[in-house]
Amino acid sequence: MKIAIVGAGKLGIKVANALLGGDHSITIIDKNEDVLNKVSQQLDVLTVCGNAKQISLLKEHEIGTFDFLLAVTGSDEKNIVIASFAKKLGCSKVIARVRDPEHMNQLDFIKETMNIDHIVNPDMAITNEIYKYLVEKYTLTGGVFSTGKVALIQFGVKRYKSLAGLSMIEVKSVLPNMLVVAISRNGKIIIPHGSTVIEPTDTLYLIGEKTQIMELHKKVHEKGKYTNLQKVMIVGGGKTGFYLAAKLAEFGISVKVVEINKERCYYLSTHLDNVMVLHGDATDMSLLEEENLDEMDAFVTATGFDEENLLLALNAKQRGIEDVISKISREGYRDLIEKMGIDMALNPLNITASTILRYIQGKKRVISSLLIQGQAEIMEIIAVNEMKLVNIPLKELDLPEGVLIAGIHRGQQVIIPDGETRILEDDKVIIFCLLSDIAELEKLFRKKRHFI
Repeated sequence: MKIAIVGAGKLGIKVANALLGGDHSITIIDKNEDVLNKVSQQLDVLTVCGNAKQISLLKEHEIGTFDFLLAVTGSDEKNIVIASFAKKLGCSKVIARVRDPEHMNQLDFIKETMNIDHIVNPDMAITNEIYKYLVEKYTLTGGVFSTGKVALIQFGVKRYKSLAGLSMIEVKSVLPNMLVVAISRNGKIIIPHGSTVIEPTDTLYLIGEKTQIMELHKKVHEKGKYTNLQKVMIVGGGKTGFYLAAKLAEFGISVKVVEINKERCYYLSTHLDNVMVLHGDATDMSLLEEENLDEMDAFVTATGFDEENLLLALNAKQRGIEDVISKISREGYRDLIEKMGIDMALNPLNITASTILRYIQGKKRVISSLLIQGQAEIMEIIAVNEMKLVNIPLKELDLPEGVLIAGIHRGQQVIIPDGETRILEDDKVIIFCLLSDIAELEKLFRKKRHFI
């Protein structure tokens, strides 16, 4: 497919890098020549220096022949206009990033009037994941995700205590024909390997044949496991803090937002109902203590600085707050987060890139997908003969650490694969993937290369 990406920022580059794994033709348009020079050195893409709001530029590069245009500049208005122009000039599908809360109440009108196919909002995406975690206490509705004859279950090890201390190999004897596809440990989703040992505080994700999973579900599911959440403190009154505060307050939770910028505090106080807005520096612990930090049920750090978010989250966790969540944009902090014991760390870039990729791929390839704690994705795809992962033993696929082939639905048969298993054409394949590895996953969907 021919795909144009307008805006060579973090999200644009992240999506481009992932799409290159799928053998697409990518064109990146940006006004900054220095940025484009760096991009062209790192990625095999066509770069265009110019303003995509100029119809002459879009026409010159034949935007009407493109399958997708993704507008992810730093301005909502530019993204809306560029996407609309591209659509009018014949581009098949257009996607715009829109973040401003003032646009959120009129998205349907914007899409219809400007003829935009899809709108993504990173701050709203991360807000929804935090909300699901805090309010519902788990990401799978009812604890089970099912597709066809295959099902995935999520439960805490405390509900099946005999699993604690077992390695993945030993789990197979306790739960035959099932596979642990992921473990949530200290705020981080990890893909287990044969020697990985289950800890008592872990949350497990198991996949298997639907009837067996439903039997297990009866034993481990906690009925009515909705939160008794009452008080939440949010540090950072940016877009994520704004959306989250509004959503939690609407649910009836007492919310305090701490924001250092006085003008932003005024905006928050005039646009949020039933939310206490505090002007101050959250790194000043005396301020947080005065505002009864220790009495909070949850503490969310959503400033624009990863280091500040981590430091404040660590401090809150050491004070015994039950749920501590951080917005973290840098991949390099992944291992650090696990050691710190934060309950949940979310990367808005990864979540948004995953959303965009699933939309571009459409239902022909990805039948269904589900985010797991905002850090991983489980999806069901249909295998076609051209894919690199077809007709090869799984042990020879050289899968990255963050990707796991979790199950295969072949006709009436459900297969929990091992290293010798081969994926065949028309198989429905369940794949578990860390969002940080979505670019590597795309390479598995790439067509095989035939050499003469």
